[in-house]
Amino acid sequence: MSAATQGPPEGDWLGTPYLSLRRDGPIAVCTIDRPEARNALTPAMYFGLRYAVGRVNEDADLAGLLITGTGDVFAPGGDMGGGGADDWITFGAALGMDITPFDALRTSTKPVVAAVNGLCQGGGLQIALCSDVSVASDRATFRVPELFRGIADTYYSQMLARVIGPVRTRDLMLTGRVLSAAEALDWGMVTRVVAHDDLPVVAREILAQCCRTAPAARAAVKSSLDAYLGLYDRIGMATSLRAPEAVEGFRAFKERRSPQWVHPDLRGEGRL
Repeated sequence: MSAATQGPPEGDWLGTPYLSLRRDGPIAVCTIDRPEARNALTPAMYFGLRYAVGRVNEDADLAGLLITGTGDVFAPGGDMGGGGADDWITFGAALGMDITPFDALRTSTKPVVAAVNGLCQGGGLQIALCSDVSVASDRATFRVPELFRGIADTYYSQMLARVIGPVRTRDLMLTGRVLSAAEALDWGMVTRVVAHDDLPVVAREILAQCCRTAPAARAAVKSSLDAYLGLYDRIGMATSLRAPEAVEGFRAFKERRSPQWVHPDLRGEGRL
């Protein structure tokens, strides 16, 4: 390979073949595109989303960012199997908040809209929650499965309690059940629900509306809202990720079975 071909592709390359950044006039559209793995997010994809936020913020030609997925999947969270073309780094490295895009989305100076086109759970739901506005397809579903994986996700418990209240947060996190788009709207987890085929147009128009607001005043409002959401227990979550339960949770997921902590009479076929 020559020196001329060793670098990344030219243009808006986000460091992974599973993300694209397309310019639609003043709007940047970042698409999660890894259908062979149901859009499971590798560490490079997490970082690429974080990088996309920074790239849009630094580009005077771009007014805002729209994030969406492909097919019937927005994002199911982190890839716990293998990274495909991104398999040069272990998944554990993606769990640090210096890699994931959540804080970058919350503090972005330019508006970010999530166009949730389908299945949305784990880190994918965090992306939707941390975006300024989340527009969901009527086919979208939502879930927080982290406790099935042995992860004490204090980011979720902090943010969800603020967004939907502690009673519904307990329901969502402790049962791991799936919410429909209509339920997510009723609970206040998404801004609006639209017909699936209308999603791209409606999400773009909402982002355009956000981009017409005054930047400095908008930043002050975002700062106030971010303070309301508050900080999560980073130390507690980091400790959980290194604990035996997380190891068993990851192993059970890969082996498509219930974790050992589940009572034998409550175990079912396949993974939780």
